[in-house]
Amino acid sequence: MDRNCSPQYMRIASLDIGTNTILLLIADVSTNGIERVVHDEQVIARIGQGVDANRIISRETFLRAESFLEEYKKKCDSLNVDTIIAVGTSALRDAKNTEEFCAYIHEHVGISIEVISGNEEAEWTYRGGISEFLHRANRFSVLDIGGGSTEIIIGNNTTIESKISIDIGSVRLTERILKGSPPEETALIEAHEFIKAQIPKNIATKLSPTFVIGVAGTLTTLASLHQRLPQYDSAKVSGYTLQYHDVCALFALLKDKSLDQIRRFPQITKGREDIILAGTMILMGCMEAAQLQSITVSDRGLRYGMIFRELERRRY
Repeated sequence: MDRNCSPQYMRIASLDIGTNTILLLIADVSTNGIERVVHDEQVIARIGQGVDANRIISRETFLRAESFLEEYKKKCDSLNVDTIIAVGTSALRDAKNTEEFCAYIHEHVGISIEVISGNEEAEWTYRGGISEFLHRANRFSVLDIGGGSTEIIIGNNTTIESKISIDIGSVRLTERILKGSPPEETALIEAHEFIKAQIPKNIATKLSPTFVIGVAGTLTTLASLHQRLPQYDSAKVSGYTLQYHDVCALFALLKDKSLDQIRRFPQITKGREDIILAGTMILMGCMEAAQLQSITVSDRGLRYGMIFRELERRRY
């Protein structure tokens, strides 16, 4: 697309500042939607480190986030981005000093962060997650395993019908229970029972008539690991189907590994090695409870959804 030939053309950057990861999507958009992905990357920033225990974002995290976001701002400037949208989720909702953190980032980096509600996060994660599968079904469930929480969002092509929020994510489960390297068998049992207790009993009934999609880093990492991809390949990850027995096999592969051993897997991003086991256990627990035989992976999600939100706002 020639930017000079389309007066309705924009280049938008969407930043998803999560508990574990900061994701950056830069896309060329028109009134028809996303026309071209220009740049897509993520970094493990661990914004939520320690937030579950003390509800405070540490000074070390301020500086770490500043460094990563400065690099993202430079990337946006170099690619002539017209608009930057930055949203914060679970960890920033939970921390007592979020206002101070956002003010610090605005002053030092020049990026304004909007902390969105859990409901808004669910809506736009759902819209982003289903966007590449609209031809496959007319009812969907989106499973979003985050660092701080896990959301299951159910709806149709345009509207959310219900949402199940589970107050456990890969970072929180790791910090609370799975602390060893590798964890003790007793910790694995405790984590499994804890996950099972968090998931509503009627989840199977809610999910059964829907096309089930999994978004976020746990799902994309496991899809990459299961295929033994030498490097991340969105075309091979997004749309990949993981069977329940595949997830169980990946859990068996990871549960006895030390962090050093997990780091040797090229499919596991640096910084995710200590939480991928927790994420795998949450996925396994959700699939067990929902009696799911398979789940389809999407590497889209909130960062795509926020671009859709921006386009909708500009139409009115």
